[in-house]
Parts: sequence; C-alpha cells; structure tokens
Amino acid sequence: MSLDQLYQQIILEHSKARHGSGLAGVAAPGGSTTGQSHQLNPVCGDEITLRVAVSDGQVSELRWDGDGCSISMASASVLTDLAEGMTPEELRTVIGSFREVLRSRGKVAADPEVLGDAAAFEGVSRYAARVKCAMLSWVAAEDALGQALSAGAPSA
Repeated sequence: MSLDQLYQQIILEHSKARHGSGLAGVAAPGGSTTGQSHQLNPVCGDEITLRVAVSDGQVSELRWDGDGCSISMASASVLTDLAEGMTPEELRTVIGSFREVLRSRGKVAADPEVLGDAAAFEGVSRYAARVKCAMLSWVAAEDALGQALSAGAPSA
C-alpha cells in the first residue's frame, strides 16, 4: 500500500467513525474551563461547533458536532485524537504546523512525528478549495482554546 493510499484510508475511516463527535447534550468535564466555537465554510456549507475543555494544564476533552464533506469531518475526528492530553501550548504548536502544511500548496511536507494522522491531509494542500474544509475544525479549536484559557485566567 502506498503512502497516498494509506492517507486516503485514514481520511475515509475518520469520516465514517467520527471521534469526538456528539457535543450536543454532553456536559463538559467537571472542574474544567471551556471554550466553544462555531465555524462555517460558506463556500461549501461545511459547519462545525467545537468545544475545548482544559483542566490541570491539559486539554481534557475536545467534542464537536458538524456537518460537511468527508475531509472536514475526518479532520475534526483526527484533531480530537491528537488534542486530548496535550498542553494548550502543544496544541497551538500542532495547529500552527497543520496550518503551515495546508497553506503551502504542497511545498511543505507534513511531519507525522508532529501531526500524527493529521499528516494524511498533506495532499489537500494542493487543492485550495479544500484547504478550508480541512482547516475548519482546527480554526474552531484555536478559537475555543483561547476562550477556555481566558476563562481560566485569574482576574486582575
């Protein structure tokens, strides 16, 4: 099996078995600070609402509800697997790396050591119309993480 075939398989599997999906009606973990972001890609209609919970200096949960193409839904699923257990700074670094790869138009190779299964989206970078699909949940996570950290910051 070629690397491209493996990457396609990862995207297909995550688009069908969506890890972290099911935000509605699920309470955030107790003792955590949370942020929630709703993002829409008006070009294709992909939509996601994503919540990040942070407790004890780690992302304790990432949950989402969404509707869209297989790329956007698989990307949210892969992000869930990566994010949980990371520190906020680690998550920001991974989001930045993912963004750099996707905006490179195929010029920056994804590092599987950094991105894990998210490296499967490297090929998407060559299709400008699909970059927003893959980035949608990552933009939502970045926004929600910022909200969670602001909510947990001591007031001055």
